Amino acid sequence: MSFVKKSKIGDYFSLVKINHTIFSLPFALIGFFLGINTHHQELSLRLLLLVLLCVLFARNAAMGFNRYVDREFDKKNPRTALREIPSDIITPNSALLFVIINSLLFIATSYLLNFMCFLLSPVALIVVLGYSLTKRFTYLSHLFLGLGLALAPIGAYLAVTARFDLLPLIYSFVVIFWVAGFDILYSLQDIEFDRLENLKSLPAKLGRTNALILSSIFHFIALLLVAVGGIIGSFHILYWIGAAIFAILLVYEHILVKPTDISCVNLAFATMNGMASVIFACFVISDLYLR
Repeated sequence: MSFVKKSKIGDYFSLVKINHTIFSLPFALIGFFLGINTHHQELSLRLLLLVLLCVLFARNAAMGFNRYVDREFDKKNPRTALREIPSDIITPNSALLFVIINSLLFIATSYLLNFMCFLLSPVALIVVLGYSLTKRFTYLSHLFLGLGLALAPIGAYLAVTARFDLLPLIYSFVVIFWVAGFDILYSLQDIEFDRLENLKSLPAKLGRTNALILSSIFHFIALLLVAVGGIIGSFHILYWIGAAIFAILLVYEHILVKPTDISCVNLAFATMNGMASVIFACFVISDLYLR
C-alpha cells in the first residue's frame, strides 16, 4: 500500500470541516483590526493575508490531527463512521501528511509576520494539536478546545503589534467560554458512545440536564466578558448592538436544545454560533472605524 492516497482537494476540505473556520476567523479579524486601530497603523493587505493564512493552516492542522488520532473511535461511532478516514476516502497516512504540511506552513507564515509570532508558533501548535488528546484523560476537554480557538484574537493582535495587551486577551477568554459552551451542546449527541468508550466529555459525566446548565453558565461568562471588553475598550453604540445580537443568538441556541430533545443541536451548534461570531465581528470592527 502506498504511503498516501490521492484524494480530491474537496475531500480534505470536508475532512477539516473548512466551513467551521467561521467560528475562529471573525475573532481573529477582531484582534487584527483592534491592533491596527489602537496602534494607529496603516491597513496592510499583505499582513491581513498572512494572518488569514495562519488561521487556515493552524485550523487545518488541528482538525486533520483530530481526525487522525480519533479514527478508531470515529469508525465505531455510527454518527462519525462515514467520515473521510473511516470511509477510506482519505488514508490515515495521507491525513497525517496533511497535518505535517499545514503545521510547517503555519510556522513559515508566522515567520513572515514577526519574530514573536515565529517563536510562539510551536506553542500554538502544541495547544491546537494537543486538544485532540484531552478527551482521553480530562473532562475539561471542551475548555481546551476553547483555548485552541482563543489563540485567534490574541495571535492576530500579536501579528500586528508584537505585544500582549489586555483587550485582545479578554476576547480570547470570550472565545474560550463561548466555544466550550457550544462544544458541550455538540457533545450531547455522543453521550452513550463516550461512556462506552470511556471518553471524558462533560455531558457523559453530568448527563444532559446538568451539561446544558453548565453550557449556559459558560455562555453567560462569555457574555459578561464581552461586556467587560466593551467597557475597557471604550466602545460605542455599534459595539453594544453587536453584543446584544450575539447574546440573543446564544440565548436562542439554548432554547433550541432541550434535555428531552436535541434534534436541533446541529442548527444550534453551527448556524447560531456561525451567525453570532460573524455579526459580532462586523459590529466590533465597524465601531472601531466609525468612532
